[in-house]
Amino acid sequence: MEVSIVPIFISVTLLVASIHGQAPNTDLQELASRSADFGTALYRKLASMSDDNVVVSPLAATLGLAALAAGAGGETRSELLQGLGLASMEKDGETDRIPRLLQQLRETAAQIVATSLFSSQQVQTESSFSSQVKAFYGADVQSVNFASAQTAKSSINDFVRSRTGSMIREVVNNVDPASQLTLISAAYFTGQWQLPFSVNSTQEDRFFVDNYNIVQVPMMTRSDKYYLAYDPSLKVGILKLPCTDGIAMLVLLPDEDVDYTFIDDSLTTEVFVGWVSKLKKTKLEVQLPRFSVEQTFSLKKNLRSLGITKIFESGADLSGISSFPDLTLSEAVQKVSVEVDEKGGPSTYVLMDNLPPRLTFNRPFHFIVYHEATKSLLHMGRVVDPTKK
Repeated sequence: MEVSIVPIFISVTLLVASIHGQAPNTDLQELASRSADFGTALYRKLASMSDDNVVVSPLAATLGLAALAAGAGGETRSELLQGLGLASMEKDGETDRIPRLLQQLRETAAQIVATSLFSSQQVQTESSFSSQVKAFYGADVQSVNFASAQTAKSSINDFVRSRTGSMIREVVNNVDPASQLTLISAAYFTGQWQLPFSVNSTQEDRFFVDNYNIVQVPMMTRSDKYYLAYDPSLKVGILKLPCTDGIAMLVLLPDEDVDYTFIDDSLTTEVFVGWVSKLKKTKLEVQLPRFSVEQTFSLKKNLRSLGITKIFESGADLSGISSFPDLTLSEAVQKVSVEVDEKGGPSTYVLMDNLPPRLTFNRPFHFIVYHEATKSLLHMGRVVDPTKK
C-alpha cells in the first residue's frame, strides 16, 4: 500500500566517548550549531556545482580548518574563525576554549575522520603546533617531498588508507611540486542500523533518476516503527534511520513535483533542527536503495566563495605553523565516502497486524548523518543515481 507521508501526520578512527547518552552542555551545542551553519553553506555551494551525487563531511571540514586556525594569526585567523562561524565563541583569556570544545565534539561523534597537514621538506613546522592539533583535532602534521610528485602522492594516500582502515584508498592522483602546505581530510561512514534491513528482503527495483532515465537498483525493505515527518512548505518527507553510537541518518524524499535542487537550496541548520523536532513514530514499510556515494573535491575553490581567502594568498599569517617566509596554504582537499546497505546490530522485528503505509525512495533523495545529542552534522549528501558512486 503506497501512501503519501502527508496524511500520516495530519492524522501522525576514534573511540566512543563516555559522554554518549548524556545531555551535552550548551557550549557544545552552540559549537555544533555553528559548525552546522558552515557545513550547510558548504553543501549548498557544492550541490550548486553539480547535477550528480554529492557528499560532504561538515565535521571533517570544520576540524581541518580549525586546526589551521590554531596556527594562524591576525586577519588570517580572524577570517578562518569568521568563515567557520566560530568567531563569536571566543572569550578573552580562554584561548583553548574552541579547541577543547571541538575536541569534545570530535570524540563524542566517534567517526572515522583522517586529517593531516602535509608540509614541504623546506617548511619546518613548529612542534608545539603539531602537538596542539594532534591533541585537540586528531590531526597529523607530516613532511613530504612535493618536488617528487609520485612520492608525495604515495605518502598522502598511504596516510589516508592507514587512518581509514583502507575504507578510503586514494585522495589525490596528482600533486603540485610547488606546494608548501596541503590540508587533506577524509571521512568514511557506513550505517550500522538499529533496525537493520534483511538481505533476503532486498530485491531489484526501478529508480527514476529523471523523466528520461530509469535504473535498476537493489531495493532494501523493512517494516517497523520509524520516526517520520513531513515539511509542507518544502514538500519533502523526512525519515529517521537510527544508527548505533548515538548517530542517526535523516533521509529526505521530495514530492514528485519538487526538483531536488530546491531542497539543496533550502538546507540550513534551522530547517534541519526543525525537521528533527517534528519527527513522530509510526508504523511504516521503508524501501531504500542500497547505495555508495564517494566524492573528492577541492575545499580551496569552495572556501574562496564562502569568504575564506587570506590563508591561500601571499601575506597570510601562518607564523604559528612555521617561520618559513610567505607561507600559504597551497591546497585543501576533502574525500568523503558514505556506504548504505542492510547491515546493523542485533534487532527484533516488529510483527505488523496489517500492512503499514509504504515509503519508497525510488527517485532522487538527500541524506543527513548527525549526532543526535548535539545535532552535529557529520555527513550530508544527495543521491541522484544510486548506481553511480
